[in-house]
Amino acid sequence: MTERKTGDGRAVVSGRKKMTPSEAFVETLVANGVTDIFGIMGSAFMDAMDIFAPAGIRLVPVVHEQGAGHMADGYARVSGRHGVVIGQNGPGISNCVTAIAAAYWAHSPVVIVTPEAGTMGTGLGGFQEANQLPMFQEFTKYQGHVNNPKRMAEYTGRCFDRAHSELGPTQLNIPRDFFYGEIEAEIPEPARLDRGPGGERSLDEAAALLATAEFPVIISGGGVVMADGVEECKALAERLGAPVVNSYLHNDSFPASHPQWCGPLGYQGSKAAMKLISQADVVIALGSRLGPFGTLPQHGMDYWPKDAKIIQIDADHKMLGLVKKITVGICGDAKDAAVALTKRLADRTLACDSTKDVRAAKVKAEKDAWEAELDAWTHETDPFSLDMIAEQESEEGNWLHPREVLRELEKAMPPRVMVSTDIGNINSVANSYLRFEEPRSFFAPMSFGNCGYALPTIIGAKAAAPDRPAISYAGDGAWGMSMGEIMTAVRHDIPVTAVVFHNRQWGAEKKNQVDFYNRRFVAGELESESFAGIAKAMGAEGIVVEKLDEVGPALQRAVEAQMNEGKTTVIEIMCTRELGDPFRRDALSKPVRFLEKYKDYV
Repeated sequence: MTERKTGDGRAVVSGRKKMTPSEAFVETLVANGVTDIFGIMGSAFMDAMDIFAPAGIRLVPVVHEQGAGHMADGYARVSGRHGVVIGQNGPGISNCVTAIAAAYWAHSPVVIVTPEAGTMGTGLGGFQEANQLPMFQEFTKYQGHVNNPKRMAEYTGRCFDRAHSELGPTQLNIPRDFFYGEIEAEIPEPARLDRGPGGERSLDEAAALLATAEFPVIISGGGVVMADGVEECKALAERLGAPVVNSYLHNDSFPASHPQWCGPLGYQGSKAAMKLISQADVVIALGSRLGPFGTLPQHGMDYWPKDAKIIQIDADHKMLGLVKKITVGICGDAKDAAVALTKRLADRTLACDSTKDVRAAKVKAEKDAWEAELDAWTHETDPFSLDMIAEQESEEGNWLHPREVLRELEKAMPPRVMVSTDIGNINSVANSYLRFEEPRSFFAPMSFGNCGYALPTIIGAKAAAPDRPAISYAGDGAWGMSMGEIMTAVRHDIPVTAVVFHNRQWGAEKKNQVDFYNRRFVAGELESESFAGIAKAMGAEGIVVEKLDEVGPALQRAVEAQMNEGKTTVIEIMCTRELGDPFRRDALSKPVRFLEKYKDYV
């Protein structure tokens, strides 16, 4: 039999051959370098699953299919390869919707394989029947429906190609009876686009504009990470002497040790970054869609420079000028565009050349001031938080201030660490304290903002990069949605370290009840048993931290157990009920009541 070799050395049949649709499906997975799939086994795809092992594919069984989708997302984001998720038709597939939505906003090349009820039962309301394409149409870049078993390899290959070319999830929908039979098929070779830097005219316009800039600032976005373009971003920044800020939740898009790094924009971001970009006359948004949540006012500052000229570079032309008015739009790869601009500026005299030292001093001063403020910002100072601190000082037990904890965790982070954060109040405050030296290190649920994200995502990341330390952050509310995946980590030897901030509340929403509803708390309180104890019952290690000087050592001990002993650890940190700033001050309005029986609820 004629074969060709994949990049990882596995063999794929070459030429047109007789095979079953299951074999065509699995061979196409191999051709695309798939070695890991996350999901729960099901009869709908069992014929294909039966030959995963001889194809060199591991199916990682999870506790819940949403976790599988997040694992595929984490796997894709750290590896740059496809993440793959699969489940039983009907409920197994519907369980994945939230995770695919999160992957969509992270631009992750996730392929969700959705076996469907058999064609002879369609429309009869049979067992686990569902129309699965509409479930995902808003959150996928392409949906392939296998309408004939002979097209199995074609549609499978196209879903993998489109996930990379469109930078987002795709869906492969397969009627379960189409895995069986005899077909002739040719396994397609993967197609990977060479995107290029963008149009010559727009690049020339951008270079001309940069030549006149006196205070240029670069926003390094997720596109820089996806293009593996951090070094090229550095070269452009160094040529301009420009401060570099991270776009929201892309703290790994520029190394924190670089003198021109200033930290992230957006919610709970860096005041230094915000103060510096507010002075910009030209902003280069490199690989960023300039999402609305990442440019909203924060820390009492409406920092977006209203009069600055904006150069936006994005691989998706639909993003150019969508959120912010721009001067020049470049549809291109962030890495290639940075190279092209640096070349155009290399031998050119720039208006900002003479002020590099002055601007460098300003960058350092703002960063030093922000670091000093973070050091002094040991707890929240709003009236509610001060009341909670006073109340808990009188309670039995030791309660730690979240900001102090986050600073200690930052100091204890190991080299090459990967961190995922869930959604919630303390997790969002963590944005100020998470710094990275290399890309593909930070994972968050992005604009979809779903709870239950962090733990399964970091398990997927660890599966893709077992040599790197993997740490997740979650509050106790979000933790309750995903903590069962600790069993996945333990069962399948994918060791991770999970930090749980135990403050017994849904903090982000409770903050709204403080600010808008006169502290009338409805459904916001969470009393729980020991999460460390639950972790031990699931076969992991559990550590309870009640003293500040225990935070760093606990993290170091857990990471050592992860890397050297293959152990998963849950670190439960007992925190006060103080609350950071709300997600958005414009998210709600002060309540108005007209009916007599509700008149006091204002």
